[in-house]
Amino acid sequence: MLMVCYNPEMLNFTLRQLQVFEKVASHLNYSRAAEELYLSQPAVSMQIKQLEGHIGLPLFEQMGKKIFLTEAGRELFHYSHNIAQQLAEMEVVFDEMKGLGHGKLTLSVVNTANYFTPQLLAKFCQRHPNINVILQVANRDAVLKHLADNSTDLAIMGQPPDGLDIVAESFMENPLVVIAAPDHPLARLKRVKIAQLAQETFLSREPGSGTRGAMERIFAEHRIQPRISMEMEANEAIKQAVQAGMGLGILSLHSIELELETKRLAMLNVEHFPLLRHWFVAHRSNKRLSSAALAFKEFLLSKTDRRV
Repeated sequence: MLMVCYNPEMLNFTLRQLQVFEKVASHLNYSRAAEELYLSQPAVSMQIKQLEGHIGLPLFEQMGKKIFLTEAGRELFHYSHNIAQQLAEMEVVFDEMKGLGHGKLTLSVVNTANYFTPQLLAKFCQRHPNINVILQVANRDAVLKHLADNSTDLAIMGQPPDGLDIVAESFMENPLVVIAAPDHPLARLKRVKIAQLAQETFLSREPGSGTRGAMERIFAEHRIQPRISMEMEANEAIKQAVQAGMGLGILSLHSIELELETKRLAMLNVEHFPLLRHWFVAHRSNKRLSSAALAFKEFLLSKTDRRV
């Protein structure tokens, strides 16, 4: 007969300690985990030390300035991730029992969508003031990771990728335009042929961003090799550089409306532009959406083909 000895002291850790561990393990960084949990770094370190004391094994090892998961840490990360997902599902069930008077919505959006998402959220929260919204703004690759990890309810992005098991529906147009400084020679032309862009210098978003992908596709279609002088991870940096006369840029019209109104930037009338894309609301196909997430998705789809 097989005898199994159970040591209650080993598993005498708290869900809070497990939550702290998962954040540190996800980022492999105590400071970033502390920021997300609204804790001090010493408090995070103490929680990890107490958790290691309960388990009786080290969970992290440090090499230089970086930390890595130990074998025990990798095992615990696997279980803690599953536990976190089950707790989130349990919270969804209870929120549905309460109805839309309460609830939580976790929303991940790509950087460009953050120019209009706060306005949409403001209108949504006016209708449902007791829903707690967690907004995560990141580049496209990070938002896709949030979807893959099932760490977000909904995501707002440009063209969704193939191969990922997600449901995506378009709700608003996303025109991409070519921008220049107001005194740029091309800004004086009524019409710019796309072939003329081959002679220009471009300031571009980083590889992996939706805007960069759309730019590469349109230029490849017309056999143009763009001269990219600088890559930037933020639209604001591109706008400032274009305004300073460092080159041309291609950005969403949603991100430059203020600059066009104040005449700090000019939108070029280039053939084949604007590139008409769409904004999509996406989630994992097997995701059990809470009442709050369903309500926000329906709210977005009611905006289909309309400006914010």
